[in-house]
Amino acid sequence: MADRREGYVIGVAAELAGVQPKTLGIYERKGLLAPARTSGRSRRYSDNDIELLRRIQELTTEGISLMGVQRILGLE
Repeated sequence: MADRREGYVIGVAAELAGVQPKTLGIYERKGLLAPARTSGRSRRYSDNDIELLRRIQELTTEGISLMGVQRILGLE
């Protein structure tokens, strides 16, 4: 799926991925996610970011730690 140039704001991205907006910040700080930034430094999430968020949620729901998720994603 191609990235969307305009991207989604944090609230919409969180809703699409089924997580809280705060969770997106945690994932970003842990290095699991790197959304694009506007010139004003606002985050913009692509369709690929949403897919990645859903994968992270799938793994964490299975009980895998964020460190484990990071390793799995690195292998995929």
